[in-house]
Amino acid sequence: MEIDKSDRKVKPTLGGSGLKAALSKPFAVFVVWQINKWKNNAVRAQNKNFRKLIDGARDTAFGKDHDFATIKDYQDFKNHVPVQDYEGLKTYIDRVVAGESDVLWKGKPLYFAKTSGTTSGVKYIPLSRESMPEHIKAARNAILTYINETGKAGFVNGKMIFLQGSPVLNVKNGINVGRLSGIVAHHVPAYLQKNRLPSYETNIIEDWEQKVDAIVDETIHENMTLISGIPPWVQMYFDKLSEKSGGKKIAEIFKNFSLFIYGGVNFEPYRARIEQSIGKKIDSIETYPASEGFIAYQDSQKDKGLLLLADAGIFYEFIPADEYYNDNPTRLSLADVKLDVNYALILNTNAGLWGYSIGDTVKFVSINPYKIIVTGRIKHFISAFGEHVIGEEVEYALLKAANEEKVEITEFTVAPQVNPQAGELPYHEWFVEFSVAPKDMVAFSRKVDQVLQKKNIYYFDLIEGNILQPLIIRTLQKDAFVNYMKSEGKLGGQNKVPRLSNDRKLADELERYII
Repeated sequence: MEIDKSDRKVKPTLGGSGLKAALSKPFAVFVVWQINKWKNNAVRAQNKNFRKLIDGARDTAFGKDHDFATIKDYQDFKNHVPVQDYEGLKTYIDRVVAGESDVLWKGKPLYFAKTSGTTSGVKYIPLSRESMPEHIKAARNAILTYINETGKAGFVNGKMIFLQGSPVLNVKNGINVGRLSGIVAHHVPAYLQKNRLPSYETNIIEDWEQKVDAIVDETIHENMTLISGIPPWVQMYFDKLSEKSGGKKIAEIFKNFSLFIYGGVNFEPYRARIEQSIGKKIDSIETYPASEGFIAYQDSQKDKGLLLLADAGIFYEFIPADEYYNDNPTRLSLADVKLDVNYALILNTNAGLWGYSIGDTVKFVSINPYKIIVTGRIKHFISAFGEHVIGEEVEYALLKAANEEKVEITEFTVAPQVNPQAGELPYHEWFVEFSVAPKDMVAFSRKVDQVLQKKNIYYFDLIEGNILQPLIIRTLQKDAFVNYMKSEGKLGGQNKVPRLSNDRKLADELERYII
């Protein structure tokens, strides 16, 4: 592809030609060969990681406090290191933020990834000289495994956009601080810099809507071949592109757009609308990056499981989700996990996070190789009556009914209604923004409820026992979730709408958008 600057129209050339595309294929073969060495021996790779992490942190404050010098195996580690969230590690992290060296990991962090916590306020997640390259390598390898499997490499000759946070970094006690996606922008390989959009000037715009408008102006006449970002924010970009072009589909605007890379949320609730916006089906790669580490990515178009990165400076632990809040829950290494069990994910990293509960739940869909799907958040559930409904279940129920009824969902969340009007049984209240609404809302609600009952036996028992009445769906105005996120100062970037809440905080805010 090349662009005729005189009339700003994209001229098609041979999709797979070009030096970058030609060089990417043998490089992909080499990288996949390297991946396969640990992929086929993942437990051994984890054991090697474990030893390296313990030895690397032996002389740190945390290592001394927890007797790392005496840890010989995983059982010793469990005896010495508790499972903890950010709050549990905060006293150590505060020392690192204050500028102290050798606290959680040797030396000082290279960066702090700044995130928003629900209980901790701002969280500072350390990124070390050892951990930062793993983020970049994983993102690169996700693309290279795709090229190796499909033979499609033409997209590397075109323009690529990564919808991300601002790359502007602040300094705190000598350490650069920013959003993960903004930090990563500083590490894009040189060979991709000329292909990459948006420009730095556009990328540093803080207001998300202004930023997306500027990205639209900057990209609408370019040869965009790869687009990456969190699905709801990519959808906003697509909507603005379509509006600017007089209603065109994305495939008409970007004729060579062929690969969509996403992460951060389950794509399925957004798939129908995004595919409709594009106007054709294109290949996609799901990734699982987090500030705490790049955990997994989809390494095959033939299945949706995400390859767990067993050789990326992280030693993983897994707690059966139904034991997570027990006083002494079972802690498992990769060697002992089972298929189709919902696990809370625990990380130990080469940036100094120890026994760290990241808050996500995962399920293994393959053991050889080890592949996972993300099933939700350990704190995002509804169990006001003991039903313990999780994100995976509500997404499945809504999407199954939506697909059968040709309904399209823009966004949704669910909360319990414990104190309904007098005489009513309690219920689960669903707040849904439709792009294509059901013809019969009562029948649609009934179908969603029946699917959820089949998915969750405890919920079924509560409905059957007249403890709960069937769920009720509240239809929300167009852009309700966008307007809510804007009101909270959480529009765009890495921010996401929680699927489930066990309280009414979000639900009460959304009531003003009910149609």
